[in-house]
Amino acid sequence: MLTSRDVKILDINSEFFGVSTETLMENAGKNTARIILERFKPKRVAIFCGLGNNGGDGFVAARYLAKHCNVDLVLIDDPAKIKTDIARKNFERAKKTEKVKISIFSRQAAQEIIRNSDVVVDALLGVGIIGEPREPYRSCVLAINEFAKGKKVVAVDVPTGMGSSVSVKPDLTVTFHDVKEGMNEENSGDIVIADIGIPEDAIRYVGPGELKVLYPRNKPSSHKGENGIVLVVGGGKYIGAPAISSLAAMRTGVDLCYLATSHRVKDVLSEVMNKKPLDALNLIVFDVFDEVLNVDSLPKIEELINRVDTVLIGPGLGRDKDIENAVLELVKMCRAKKKSMVIDADAIKAVGKEIDVIKDSSAILTPHAGEFFSLTGERLPEDVEEKENIVRKWAQKMGITILLKGEEDIISDGKRVKRNKIHHPAMTVGGTGDVLAGIVSALLAKGMEPFYSACVGAFINGYAGNLAFEELSYGMLATDIIDKIPAVLKRFL
Repeated sequence: MLTSRDVKILDINSEFFGVSTETLMENAGKNTARIILERFKPKRVAIFCGLGNNGGDGFVAARYLAKHCNVDLVLIDDPAKIKTDIARKNFERAKKTEKVKISIFSRQAAQEIIRNSDVVVDALLGVGIIGEPREPYRSCVLAINEFAKGKKVVAVDVPTGMGSSVSVKPDLTVTFHDVKEGMNEENSGDIVIADIGIPEDAIRYVGPGELKVLYPRNKPSSHKGENGIVLVVGGGKYIGAPAISSLAAMRTGVDLCYLATSHRVKDVLSEVMNKKPLDALNLIVFDVFDEVLNVDSLPKIEELINRVDTVLIGPGLGRDKDIENAVLELVKMCRAKKKSMVIDADAIKAVGKEIDVIKDSSAILTPHAGEFFSLTGERLPEDVEEKENIVRKWAQKMGITILLKGEEDIISDGKRVKRNKIHHPAMTVGGTGDVLAGIVSALLAKGMEPFYSACVGAFINGYAGNLAFEELSYGMLATDIIDKIPAVLKRFL
């Protein structure tokens, strides 16, 4: 069952993966006409069309129906107000079609048109409209319900006003790709699902649709800190990884990113800030432990946790028993404070020793195949379908979201599964996983749910990598990918 959000995502991803919105509209209208002709064999059809793409579907249907019967196409308002280019294009095509008569809605005209028709088609408003239809749609819905008694009424995709007290009452709804949320026989009549050619890739893979529809935009009234604050706990044995993750989070649009690390890492970053301040000066760095993370440093980290939305644990921490014990305690602390988490790199092995510490949490884990084995004890097969099933199984078992990095990234929360194939083989360069973890943390901190934070994060990271490769080829670095994150956001937002 699809929500209006799902429909928008599918439309955008279909275009991205090679099937245009214009093609989808053509297929939608053609299938609607075909089903009406097969079911009712009408001599005259009245189609009431809105000004958006649902109306566009009706314009296309009018052309195909006109090959077999007379069509009265009733536009809800002035054609100059049609909202999209493809709907306008199809209106012009319908206007030139023989046996299609076009008029503007009025109650009196609607009564006469419906009286002379065998079938009445509702192509007024599509998915995503909440509550009662506003005027003039409201009057049109009431007119259809009043005057179409004894006629066959067909809704296109969803009945206009579905779920409200003013809605079209169809005998049949031709819905596209899948049933829409809230539809049932009582409000939609007989429901027929029509295939409109959405490509398999748009269903299986993450694309720009998730980014464009789900990315949390800043409100005009928002202030610093209201658009996400991330804490990165990392470094100690390694210097670059936590800085890379922190900068990636900033480039993805959070307001603030704190980095809790070792004295040595802070000293090195201070030197970097002096030499190249433009990026590094955006980091707020706290030295909270000596050489490596340990439980003695947790009280200082706790103070920072209280100030953030999401905690990224792992980049550059290294591995030893003290670090692993500290990671486990840190995860417990985050859970107690109801903070979302991204667990990456060396921290994944630590939680693998005590899986219950993350069970049924808002955590996202970002392992590659080796880290997945450290987490679960299960080796992944080469076959991507089998791999997908295993990732889903473990995500469901642990009650978390897993983003498995690989030739095709696999993302699952145990219920849903998506793959990402947007990236470049050159992204094996060190630090790209740290970039990904930072991006995902930022999206989570900005309020995106864990599953989609992982999906959109994988897409942004991969697309930014592709842009970096176009410019720098195999010489690109992880920091080059970070630099391209704003270009991805600009392109799709």
